[in-house]
Amino acid sequence: MINKNKKRTLPQTIGYLLTILGLVGLLAAFTLAIEKVAILKNPSYTPSCNISPLLSCGSVMTTPQAEVFGFPNPFMGIVGFSIVTTIGVAVLAGAQFKRWFWLGLQAGTTLGLIFVGWLYYQSVFTIGALCPYCMIVWAVTIPLFWYVLLYNITQDTIVLKGRLLSIGLFMQRHHGDILLLTYLFAIGIILQHFWYYWSTLL
Repeated sequence: MINKNKKRTLPQTIGYLLTILGLVGLLAAFTLAIEKVAILKNPSYTPSCNISPLLSCGSVMTTPQAEVFGFPNPFMGIVGFSIVTTIGVAVLAGAQFKRWFWLGLQAGTTLGLIFVGWLYYQSVFTIGALCPYCMIVWAVTIPLFWYVLLYNITQDTIVLKGRLLSIGLFMQRHHGDILLLTYLFAIGIILQHFWYYWSTLL
């Protein structure tokens, strides 16, 4: 368990994290939406994030995976990150939410993580191109899920018992290490899978 002083500082910490990560994700999603609308208006439009044959938003945004539910994925990002940012600001302002609210946020960030994980797989192994703005969304979704989970565990919103309690304590002690390893693992797969391209830049 964590000490009471640290427990009292957690709402402010999660408030800052939700606000900052939410704003970054919102900006990336909004930019993607603008680029997607521009492509819909003019199929020959070249997005600003088309950097190379591999780092190309256009190559990703014109695929079926970019409209999983029948409309551009960035629209979901705009809604989702707006909600996250609003919650963060509310927490910083002193708002207190019920247990069901935090469980709802946990469900939302979990679904978000699963979705970006699927998009990551599709981009790397199916489409064969990487969207820079999409990668920003991936990069902020991971810590959003991770720290909402840790917050819910430390605040007893999610109650762990038995062996799960030991796992929870390990997660709290090594939260930064686990997050770093997650990033390194994702980057490592990209470097290995597209090494044929990176090697031409050396």
